[in-house]
Amino acid sequence: MRALFAAGGTGGHIYPALAVAKELLNSRPAARVKFVGTARGLETKLVPQAGFELLLIESAGLMNMSLKQQLYGMYLLPKSLLAARRLLQKFRPSVVVGAGGYVTGPVLLVAALAGIPTLVMESNAVPGFTNRQLARFVDAAAVSFAETVAYFPGKAVVTGNPVRREFFDIPAKVRDPVRFSLLLFGGSQGARAVSEAMLEALPGLEPYRDRLHITHQTGPLDFERIRAAYAQANWSERATVREYIDDMVTAFAAADVIISRAGATTSFELMAAGRTAIMIPLPGQQEQQRNAEVLQQAGAARMILQQNLTGDSLAAEITALLNDPAEIIRREQSARGLAKPNAAAETVKLIEQLLAISRQHSAKN
Repeated sequence: MRALFAAGGTGGHIYPALAVAKELLNSRPAARVKFVGTARGLETKLVPQAGFELLLIESAGLMNMSLKQQLYGMYLLPKSLLAARRLLQKFRPSVVVGAGGYVTGPVLLVAALAGIPTLVMESNAVPGFTNRQLARFVDAAAVSFAETVAYFPGKAVVTGNPVRREFFDIPAKVRDPVRFSLLLFGGSQGARAVSEAMLEALPGLEPYRDRLHITHQTGPLDFERIRAAYAQANWSERATVREYIDDMVTAFAAADVIISRAGATTSFELMAAGRTAIMIPLPGQQEQQRNAEVLQQAGAARMILQQNLTGDSLAAEITALLNDPAEIIRREQSARGLAKPNAAAETVKLIEQLLAISRQHSAKN
């Protein structure tokens, strides 16, 4: 059996695909598994690091882009489709799984038109543009939320979002009365507006300086500037600033509260780890806002829309939790109650079902 995973861009697309790929190899050790991505995303680091071969094609986005970027994406599209066709002809996969990123569209479309069994992994409550367009072509969809089923009529199975097993192994946080650990990140590329609000919140957090420790992932572009800003505010001893956090499991384990965007992978990692968060959805991303609303409605997190995000509003949310550890515990328990520990195994089960149907069709022909 040969499986091809199309995933790229951010960790939110790549980590779930890696979790499923590893689970697939656990059940089928002889399977050949490869990934396809672009040369620009985190897949160039994360996929080889996980022990999988990464194939590359050129691909670019078409939605939520500037006019120049859209024109470039349209220019690349025929090349992407041709490259996907050549790749599929050479590897001859038994199944193709799309987990998100620019590369998913052309690879899954060409695979579906070629009659190869296809599965899309939709992590968000509301699918993005590409997956909505792919819905009519793919054979099945592994979705994370029950409300997403309607976007893939007759094809969707609620599996949950595959999260690395290590997140489920994170123990309940033991509160330290003299240390409150805050973890802030905005995805692998950082989030400038969230970083700015954190810096603006520091004066309001001054009374808690001796208890508070901040771990802040900035992304590469803002690293030096944010680090200098903490130093200028005399918070250097209480803040660890990093471009990128490689070991996010350890970072989650240490955190009392997390401040983050509301991507699907982050949302399900919070559930798996049993951690509460202050979530700031990326503006213009309906799927992120809906993810945050699901956690907020369950009592697992608080959402601040970026249009309402200020240093004062962020400081108020942080201090409220600093002063109410029992509320943190309630939110942590709510988050853990939403977790789906078997998501990767359920997704592999769906892949096996697709393969069985494909074999039946082949036998009839």
